[in-house]
Amino acid sequence: MKILQFLGAILLVLLIAAGSFLYKGSIPAGIIDARYESRLSQFMLMENGSRIHYRDEGNRRGEPIVLIHGSNASLHVWEPWVEILGEEFRMITLDLPGHGLTGAVPDEDYSTDAFIKTIDATITHLGLEQFTLGGNSMGGGVTWRYTLKYPEKVNAMLLIDASGLPEWRLDSTSDQSADEKETPIIFELLTKPWFRAISTKLDPYYFTKQGVMFAYNNSPVVTDELIMRYYKLALREGSREATMKRFANWDVDSDKTFDLSTISQPTLILWGEEDALISLSVADKFDSLLPVAALVTFPDTGHMPMEEIPEKSAKAVREFMLALKAEPESKTKENSQ
Repeated sequence: MKILQFLGAILLVLLIAAGSFLYKGSIPAGIIDARYESRLSQFMLMENGSRIHYRDEGNRRGEPIVLIHGSNASLHVWEPWVEILGEEFRMITLDLPGHGLTGAVPDEDYSTDAFIKTIDATITHLGLEQFTLGGNSMGGGVTWRYTLKYPEKVNAMLLIDASGLPEWRLDSTSDQSADEKETPIIFELLTKPWFRAISTKLDPYYFTKQGVMFAYNNSPVVTDELIMRYYKLALREGSREATMKRFANWDVDSDKTFDLSTISQPTLILWGEEDALISLSVADKFDSLLPVAALVTFPDTGHMPMEEIPEKSAKAVREFMLALKAEPESKTKENSQ
């Protein structure tokens, strides 16, 4: 009996020690905001009380391009494109609810519908009637959903390693070859209710680093500074709780049907050929279903071409945008002849 009590005491001590080692408290929003705001950061208050962080940069006379980041990311992923394309285009980026410096929102709604409302509120606030809409990963999925809902507002789409139709989710991983990288453990753990229940108190550094290296295909652009950006933003007060609520409802629209063939907007599909998060086969599906689409793939590139190869990926966007601008002009010339 005494031996069992002794072993139980040792186990309790070990559990307490492990808990203290793994525990990580949140960082006040003001501290994180001061670190990751820029001089062009702006904040908009929505009717539901959400405080949305956005940036409106670049050429105010150029075609507006609104860019939406992916899951657990922030508007910072678009900074290379903003710098490269900003001389010609008006570049608008924002942090979705539960992400970046927008962070947790009062109504705790982190659904795709809430993201669509946030985008629409932002472009209404900026007085935009029409624009090009683009997104990466989850943000790409929000992009085509927004276009289906508000086709009159979207001139063209940019889908960058974008999430596809709900029924494609299994296909996006099932066709990966056996020699490809294994999925980071965090993606599996986030599907488990027991893990979500404790993860708001765990130190996310290891998971963050592994996830970033995986998403960026071990690219040399992954520096300590970039990893710490993801890590610190994850520790912003309320953000871990928001992430767990979002993952608890990740398949909420799995029973919905969407018809991509009704999207008439010209679409540029950009994809990293080494994307181990969303298979290149998903890019082919977009290309086959969207009526007016162009597919550009990049070798030796992962899930984040806008940061991994900013010059090459931005060049593809620029050429696409200039071709769109030239097309109406050529049609006008043809009609006048």
